[in-house]
Amino acid sequence: MANQGRTPKTMKALVAYSKDDYRFEAEYPAPECGPDDIIIKTEACGICAGDLKCSHGAAMFWGDEVQPSWVKPPFIPGHEFFGRIVEMGENVEGYELGDRIIADQIVPCGKCRFCKDGHYWMCQPHDMLGFQSYNNGGMAEYVRYPKNCVISRVPEDMSIEQALLVEPYGCSKHAVDRGSITNEDIVVISGAGTLGLGMITYARMKNPKQLIVLDMQDARLEKAKEFGADLVFNPGKCDIDKEIKALTDDYGCDVYIEATGHPSSVIQGLTITRKLGRFVEFSVFGSETTVDWSIIGDRKELDILGAHLSPYAYPFVIDNMMKGNLKTKGVVSSTFAIEEWEKAFDYASGKYGDLKVAFTF
Repeated sequence: MANQGRTPKTMKALVAYSKDDYRFEAEYPAPECGPDDIIIKTEACGICAGDLKCSHGAAMFWGDEVQPSWVKPPFIPGHEFFGRIVEMGENVEGYELGDRIIADQIVPCGKCRFCKDGHYWMCQPHDMLGFQSYNNGGMAEYVRYPKNCVISRVPEDMSIEQALLVEPYGCSKHAVDRGSITNEDIVVISGAGTLGLGMITYARMKNPKQLIVLDMQDARLEKAKEFGADLVFNPGKCDIDKEIKALTDDYGCDVYIEATGHPSSVIQGLTITRKLGRFVEFSVFGSETTVDWSIIGDRKELDILGAHLSPYAYPFVIDNMMKGNLKTKGVVSSTFAIEEWEKAFDYASGKYGDLKVAFTF
């Protein structure tokens, strides 16, 4: 059977040729559809903090004297995207042209020990959409989903603003789940950006004893209260250690989730978490963080937990967004055409007060 549908030969795209060379291309080659592939026409694509750090040349992407380059240019950035099927390979089953779909960021190999035992998000090759030339991302009119993509359906009546948040909220859910929150826990979430807000609205569903949110921007703290925070504090305006200790009989919080990517938030978290508490680290950092490790071991015996990507999260997030359990109103703050990518990246930095900035096609 021949390929179903047809993709144009060229498309508009943002292309990263090197860390210092990002270009808008008006006629970049569109993806070709292999027998196991799906091609979607992109509806929208969010800009992640990781996309910004990559465009700024961060070593974790481009490598340095310690680590090799992980990205493989030229590539099209973007992993927070979704769209409609316009072409399918002859071996693809279960989908029809026009179906609205989204895929997990990682493209699992299906062969390594992590894929085989169900931990696909930690796949050893670790190829992700939007960072390699053979897995181009959503900052383009068309995207190819290869065979191993983990695909979820996007409801027809889901708004673009909600669908744009499926990927970040999936990451938020996984981070909160790593904290094993119960209704007896006092939880602190540090950072009320897009990911932090996703954590707040999901953590609210866990019914913790108290949900406390920290952020340096008062406008974000107001949004945190709207999304379910019981208490909010601005670390720039008060002594967080003193405030949290006063609320917890001088013990500290049970769970601290770090979602700022700033070294000071890590030190703050280790300080205000109680003995035998749980510290969850989600962020991508732009610089090294130094802490007193004796706090983790000898003094407090803390559980230090990492959180990466959004395994098995999309169906839950989509369902609960549609039911209204996960709040999304006002998180997507600005949208741009792909031709305006420089302005969009500038806005995505948050310097103008934006939360989630996205491209629409």
